[in-house]
Amino acid sequence: MIKNDLFLKALRGETVERPPVWMMRQAGRYLPDFMKLKAKYDFFTRCRTPELATEITVMPIHQVGTDAAILFSDILVVPQAMNIEVEMKPGVGPWLPTPIRDRKTLDQVVVPNVYEELGYVYDAIKMTKQELNNEVPLIGFAGSPWTIFCYCVQGQGSKNFDKAKEFCFTEPEMAHELLQKITDTTIAYLKGKVEAGVDAVQVFDSWGGMLSPVDYQEFSWPYIQQIIDALKEDIPVIAFGKGCWFALDVMAKSGASALGVDWTCSARNARYLSGGNITLQGNFDPSRLFSPPKDIKKMVHQMIDEFGKDRYIVNLGHGILPNIPVENAKAFVEAVKEYK
Repeated sequence: MIKNDLFLKALRGETVERPPVWMMRQAGRYLPDFMKLKAKYDFFTRCRTPELATEITVMPIHQVGTDAAILFSDILVVPQAMNIEVEMKPGVGPWLPTPIRDRKTLDQVVVPNVYEELGYVYDAIKMTKQELNNEVPLIGFAGSPWTIFCYCVQGQGSKNFDKAKEFCFTEPEMAHELLQKITDTTIAYLKGKVEAGVDAVQVFDSWGGMLSPVDYQEFSWPYIQQIIDALKEDIPVIAFGKGCWFALDVMAKSGASALGVDWTCSARNARYLSGGNITLQGNFDPSRLFSPPKDIKKMVHQMIDEFGKDRYIVNLGHGILPNIPVENAKAFVEAVKEYK
């Protein structure tokens, strides 16, 4: 039994003495010990070495005190497994030298054997579970098919993913074929994570808000729904769409255990749009962690008051920023633990 199961209770909609707290991207770049490892090992080496992934995953539990751990990895290990080359270029971020933009490149994309191609992730999960020793739950994650698709077609990060959208609108059949391949791979990948021992999974639709509400229902949401349908009987699923407040009503009926909310949607609107009966997660503006610790604590208490302590998981509205002081991250977590 997990000693601190607040996070799992919140996912089940149970009454809690206080809401649980964790932070997206908590295993990483704002922690000095992480930066030491970063100086020694390149990005994908850290992802592919179970010992390193475990060490990084457990860091914030010991150093910041969150109520759940999230496995250190990256959403782009999925396209790598699908025979798509992905590099992490300094100063550029994700770089895919051969973007998928025609029939020839699409035909080279495979739905892999995830146990062969991504076995290092499952090894990291088993090792991390051992290291955590049932202190807190472990979250596994994947990017949404649309978000992965954006990188695969664009070839790199983008402010508007214009090439990815152009491919959808000029070659919709090929776009849906690629989205389905990513979906099939993601379902198999997450099922493997469940077998390896994660306690919940989160699907990150980081670029969902790039689509209009109508296009979202064609090119993103149906594929996330497939993932939820495939996993919801086995494990709690959190769906997080950045900028996707317009889809909260549909998401709430999906069978997901919780929905992530970003900082552009108020607690009141999120509760209203989602129907008021589903666990919500979020939605502190990551930049607000630059505020003085006493202000952070005040704002966190106000945020909990607005969402309500039950059916609620305290989190940021997106990933923690690299230059946030560790004491401010601690203040964010302590504020939740002090909440009465």
